[in-house]
Amino acid sequence: MQKLTALIFIILLSACGKEEHVTKKPNVKDSTSHTDSITKSPDTKKENLISFIAVGDIMMGSNYPSNASLPPNDGKDILSGVSEVLSNADITIGNLEGTLLNSGGKAKDCGEHCHAFRMPEHYAEYLKDAGFDFMNLANNHSGDFGIIGRESTMNTLERYDIKYAGLEAAKSSIIEIGNKKIGVAGFAPNWGTCSINDLSSAKELVKDLKKSCDIVVVCFHGGAEGTGAQRVRNETEYYLGEKRGNVVEFAHGVIEAGADLVLGSGPHVARAMELYEGKLIAYSLGNFCTYGKFGLAGALGMAPILKVYLDEKGNFVKGEITSIIQKGKGVPEIDETNKSVQLIAKLTGMDFPDSELRISDNGELSIAE
Repeated sequence: MQKLTALIFIILLSACGKEEHVTKKPNVKDSTSHTDSITKSPDTKKENLISFIAVGDIMMGSNYPSNASLPPNDGKDILSGVSEVLSNADITIGNLEGTLLNSGGKAKDCGEHCHAFRMPEHYAEYLKDAGFDFMNLANNHSGDFGIIGRESTMNTLERYDIKYAGLEAAKSSIIEIGNKKIGVAGFAPNWGTCSINDLSSAKELVKDLKKSCDIVVVCFHGGAEGTGAQRVRNETEYYLGEKRGNVVEFAHGVIEAGADLVLGSGPHVARAMELYEGKLIAYSLGNFCTYGKFGLAGALGMAPILKVYLDEKGNFVKGEITSIIQKGKGVPEIDETNKSVQLIAKLTGMDFPDSELRISDNGELSIAE
């Protein structure tokens, strides 16, 4: 009887010692960081590398002021020509230019020089199906429909299990890939976003994120706009009187604070890339999928799908660029002529002639030997 009693006691003690792990999704209205686990089959497992795919601006059509600016077939095919490439990484990142909101909200009043973008909420499903895991919301269009639009965008992305960051209400996000934690933050010069013009605060945010993460990725939306803004300059840039940051100083500063990969957007054209302290900087990934209301002539319609491999310490190992071109009103397709590769290689040679980054004719990225 004593042996039986002891056995029961041991079993009960063992059961009480187990903890149930529950992942809770936060209330997006007051969250500054949100964490969840994404399960994929990494293509870098044997090499012990982590792969990222990144693209620039995404605006899949707007239902404001009417449905005339929505793509055919309710947008269901808008990413079909590039989805196979997009889904081939551990984490896929884009810059969401606009809100996810079915109706309502108050459109911003900014005169003749800008637009207000309101994508139907179910368009987030197209992003998820194409492979996107994260959306940067730090840009000048995430506030197109005020607080209502931003809350709807965050709630919609939560519903489709797409992480986001870049707002004062959601400064950073943590994504778990296997046993690695990847922190992502975003910065822009616009209201309600983490400011690209406050470098000291940006560096503090990166430092804090690095304490709990193995790798930190920084997205920014900065620099001047248009075909005249393809060159990277180490100076403060402006567009229509708006201060849009010194992107070189910003990118170098956040890397010094602990960032491992820096991904830029904002100019609506592709810009040069740079290796700084072993970390890759893409100064602008251009217009990726911008339907209906964007000028897409020449360089405005060409963009890269950037794939980057980092080691466990966040150092750049290798990468590749897949060129895309937007056909018609803004549907991305693979560009077999590799125009974006040629453009980025040329700009990189001009703006960072001493860089160790090498870009081959077929888009392979490597470190000079």
